[in-house]
Amino acid sequence: MGSAALLVLAVLAVPRAAAAGGPEWRSLRGSWRLRSGNGSVSLRAEVPGCVHTALLRRGLIQDPYYRFNDVMYRWISLDNWTYSRTFKTPFDIRKWQKVNLVFEGVDTVAQILLNNVTVGRTDNMFNRYSFDITSVIKEVNFVEVRFLSAISYAAEQSRCHKAYSIPPACPPPEQKGECHVNFIRKEQCSFSWDWGPSFPTQGIWKDVRIEAYNHYHLIYFSLTPFFVKSTQQWCLEIESVFEVVSSKPIPGRVMVNIPKLQTQQTFTVKLQPGEGSIVLLVNINKTSVVEAWWPNGHGKQTGYNMKTTFIMEAGYQIEKFSKVHRRKHGSCSSSAPWQMGKTPVQIRGQSKAYFRTVELVQEPIPGSPGLSFYFRINGRPIFLKGSNWIPADSFQDRVTYDTLRLLLKSAADANMNALRVWGGGVYEQDEFYDICDEIGIMIWQDFMFACALYPTDQNYLASVRAEVLHQVRRLKSHPSIILWSGNNENEAAISSNWFSIPHAERERYIRDYLMLYVKNIREIVLNEDRSRPFIASSPTNGLESVKEGWVSQNPYDTHYGDTHFYDYNHDCWNWTMYPKTRFASEYGFQSWPSFSTIEKVSSAEDWSYISNFSLHRQHHDSGNVQMLQEVGYHFKLPQGTDPVKRFKDTIYLTQVMQAQCTKTETEFYRASQSEIIRGEGRTMGALYWQLNDIWQAPSWASLEYGGKWKLLHYFAQNFFAPLLPVAYEDQGVLYIYGVSDLHGDQKLTLRVVVHTWGSLEPVCTLAKEGVIVKAQSAVPIYKESISDVLERCRNCTRKSCVITFCLVGEDGLQSPTNHFFLSSLKDAVGLEKTQLSASVSKQDDIYIFVLQTTAIAPFVSMDVGSIKGRFSDNGFLMTEKKKVVVFYPWEPTSVEELENSLTLTSLLDVV
Repeated sequence: MGSAALLVLAVLAVPRAAAAGGPEWRSLRGSWRLRSGNGSVSLRAEVPGCVHTALLRRGLIQDPYYRFNDVMYRWISLDNWTYSRTFKTPFDIRKWQKVNLVFEGVDTVAQILLNNVTVGRTDNMFNRYSFDITSVIKEVNFVEVRFLSAISYAAEQSRCHKAYSIPPACPPPEQKGECHVNFIRKEQCSFSWDWGPSFPTQGIWKDVRIEAYNHYHLIYFSLTPFFVKSTQQWCLEIESVFEVVSSKPIPGRVMVNIPKLQTQQTFTVKLQPGEGSIVLLVNINKTSVVEAWWPNGHGKQTGYNMKTTFIMEAGYQIEKFSKVHRRKHGSCSSSAPWQMGKTPVQIRGQSKAYFRTVELVQEPIPGSPGLSFYFRINGRPIFLKGSNWIPADSFQDRVTYDTLRLLLKSAADANMNALRVWGGGVYEQDEFYDICDEIGIMIWQDFMFACALYPTDQNYLASVRAEVLHQVRRLKSHPSIILWSGNNENEAAISSNWFSIPHAERERYIRDYLMLYVKNIREIVLNEDRSRPFIASSPTNGLESVKEGWVSQNPYDTHYGDTHFYDYNHDCWNWTMYPKTRFASEYGFQSWPSFSTIEKVSSAEDWSYISNFSLHRQHHDSGNVQMLQEVGYHFKLPQGTDPVKRFKDTIYLTQVMQAQCTKTETEFYRASQSEIIRGEGRTMGALYWQLNDIWQAPSWASLEYGGKWKLLHYFAQNFFAPLLPVAYEDQGVLYIYGVSDLHGDQKLTLRVVVHTWGSLEPVCTLAKEGVIVKAQSAVPIYKESISDVLERCRNCTRKSCVITFCLVGEDGLQSPTNHFFLSSLKDAVGLEKTQLSASVSKQDDIYIFVLQTTAIAPFVSMDVGSIKGRFSDNGFLMTEKKKVVVFYPWEPTSVEELENSLTLTSLLDVV
């Protein structure tokens, strides 16, 4: 993908005197030794990294994702591994008052030794650890990180918690996972989930370094914007967290300069001994026009370069500024024993100032019980369109900048403006949030607790408090983050009694819930970050849950808060099954990834829907059966005798089904944003489950492992379009709504076209002009009984005809063309097997596919196998002889390669 411009934080330690230079730091990234518990396995390992990827790189294991290796390699996680290395201290130890050994991330339970002295212990993957090694460091040093198996540790912690059980003990058997994950502060899905494998990793998963300094040291630096309504002025809160090793207070000045906003301010400060923070309030010059940060589709993501200079009476000067740094993606690691020079890793936070406000609006709605639940960004209500994010790999060291960029850009390209970082994964790396800031993806940020109850003993709470403090300080400068959420589904778990807790014991678990999420996590968030809202759980009834003591009777109540909704037993094309909720934060349907993705981790004997591999890979109870059942409502299941073709056809049908189901549900939510019907509606968010995959397996994802777009993701590009007509049928009447995210009212023409399945020539067309669709709303724009439509169109029948429709405005404004089926496609009359063909040509950096068909072709799928890239459209209903589709490659390819790899499939190719 070439090079890219990235924001980098730079710190200059400018010596005030020769003896009092700035801090020294040296990274310990690169090559370490790794050995198993009994020493029988010993190898070279990269840091950052983990045991599994080290073994894979040295050829000691196969791809952990291949076939049944998740179970075969369980021994790796059950062993206790040790990382070690020697290093020379590259500075004169005597010159420094304080030397620390800093770990940005240790996964998870470890004893840290330097020169055979224990300098500290770790028990939280999400924490940052800094150990004082001033008295232990020598000229030549030996550092060891002795890990304890996460599985063993979690089991031991559970055994020690004798007073009462903390459910759930183990995952369901189909997940093939490990037990007691709620007893370890580690990525919860690493012990398995219903879409992912069990790989409880061990390793130094983030940077590790030596820091040496005198007088004081800057640990965190954050910028938080506020808009003061009374003065109609923006201000910027700058928080700097220091460790001061001097025994006396250190006075000095701080100068802040934001050139583009003609804003300069100087402050007098005093650093007190110990760890503490300085909070400065910078008033932005009122004569300057501040461009706010807006979500994707609503405006620009403007950021302002700024420079903050600390000039202290003792020590040295610190300059904090933003600059553009060009680097080749994915080339950030190095095996050099020392990373020389000062670098941004020394400071957490950012030096680019963004201005945006966020409010979570929960207020009464006329004509409806309950409260609203929507986000106002910079004073404007925004409908959140997007999905849920899970870890992009079981092995975090494989998640590169390129991986993140590809997945997040795919979200933005599908017209998404929001993602929920789900609470069973990890707090994502800095670059994830940097990209979201840059491309306008709002982040609903869960804290890492999911689908479980958790202990609240003092040691556990102390670890969680440190974790939350670190993560909030690390992340709060990002304008993309609009919400902190305490957990995933744990309020619902207590309310709905998922774990069959006897009524008499319920209060004990509610007390634990309040202790963890309200008295600890919420208190820290409110203390550290007043710039964005906090909710305790998802789903929740929001303020109503608070009123009911934080655990509401029914967190799924459609009149409050957000809902999670799943139903695999009823017909997903029937919109009446969906909740008319205030905010849909989870919903979805499974499908299989494409054959080219599955092929990489399987062998020929696995290529059947009922193979051991297909059952092993499905971690959701009855998932494969449910998919076929959902497919069977509307499509004929494959009956062919060629097992591989049958497998490929089944994969195709699950993707068509997933796309069509999620389309129906999402369009229902978008169309419900402006209305209240029987007290329900004003839906202001649709985040389907889930965006991405952690491995190659059936799941709810729209992006396969590796980034390939499923048909759902192509559908999302249309059903999340800024302007969209949506059709549904109610009691024999066809309704079409105009849905708009645009900031201005639009005068449009609605075009409705009816085809018989047997002809590319329309049987009738209708153009309704002067249709007004108000800004940021969903309004009914067309209504006609189905029987009248059929009669008007040369006596069409439900089974013989299909309706397509679009909105057209001025200056080239046009919605995607949508479709409405009048019957199940398995009952369609006149549908003929078509001859699909395509020609491919190159134009600059893209490829043009010209498709031709001899008949109407439903759900045309274009697949180029393992060639990385995406099409401009896919899975479409082809109602014209010719269609032009663009292919955007993500890596170099050729016309010949694309022609040879192309497979065209439409519904009647399934036999």
